[in-house]
Amino acid sequence: MTAGVYENPAGNWDLRAAIARHIGISRSVSASPDDVIVTNGTQQALDIVARVLLEPGDIVAVEKPGYLPPKYLFKALGARVIGVPVDSEGLVVEALPPEARAVYVTPSHQYPLGVAMSLSRRRALLAWAERNNAVVVEDDYDSEFRFSGRPLDPLQTLDSAGRVVYVGTFSKTLLPALRLGFMVVPPSLREAAHKAKFITDWHTTTIAQSALAQFIDEGAFARHIRRMSRVYGERHHVLTAAIRRNFGDYLDLVPSSTGLHVAAYARRASVDHIDAIVSRAFDLGVAIQPFRVGEEPQGIMLGYGAIETARIAEGLRRLRGCFDECMPQRAKAA
Repeated sequence: MTAGVYENPAGNWDLRAAIARHIGISRSVSASPDDVIVTNGTQQALDIVARVLLEPGDIVAVEKPGYLPPKYLFKALGARVIGVPVDSEGLVVEALPPEARAVYVTPSHQYPLGVAMSLSRRRALLAWAERNNAVVVEDDYDSEFRFSGRPLDPLQTLDSAGRVVYVGTFSKTLLPALRLGFMVVPPSLREAAHKAKFITDWHTTTIAQSALAQFIDEGAFARHIRRMSRVYGERHHVLTAAIRRNFGDYLDLVPSSTGLHVAAYARRASVDHIDAIVSRAFDLGVAIQPFRVGEEPQGIMLGYGAIETARIAEGLRRLRGCFDECMPQRAKAA
């Protein structure tokens, strides 16, 4: 690359090659540098998918509950967004609307519940996409951090019909301020995706791309992932053990062994209860995020990516006080 000139819209070649090698080793994703497009995070990758695939009024299926920014993006671009329920095996494929043009999923660590999509459900989703001429957008946002068990193959790896667009980000593995992500597109979408990226912003910042390519090629990124996996694994253990030990009368923890957050259902908690707990916790310096599955039950997410391990116990002590204060009848019954 020559410094100071316009870059290929798809991104710096060295970075695309480094990403292809890394995800091939770490996630068994089959991709060449030609398949990789560097983006300004996940949200731009989804914007490119929408520009290439969707017309106003087209239906996009998303997980319910799910990650809200993609929903807002697709709606802003004129799509009809339909929520599809999630259970302990991931997205319920049988509930997908047959007319959906695209499906957005987080199969490795569902956001927010944290469940992994089962292998049978993954195969069913790919078969559904083939039958209905649809594209599956696989957001693999934090699966680099896995603390136990064998990871299931990504949808992209199982896909033999070119139906999957694989999306990754460095916001979770490095830092959000970097604003670097990527997408792996099937050959049938490559040319259109390159044009859409060009129209959007021509290219992503070149200096950061060059630095990241070198960081990956020198092995520093892989070492960073291994080091942080140990740190996050410890935090995950401390957090989940404490929730099981101290919140058994309030919360049912959703099993999870991946990523940077855990989710829990709040037993017999109303919307007002959860809203009050979230507000009171915030006042005490504890950030939690609520989610809803239909009308009931309510639940909360607890992230541990940005809190020191030694501070988790105090944070949970304050949170326990919020539950006792905002749900006094539950505390008395316990």
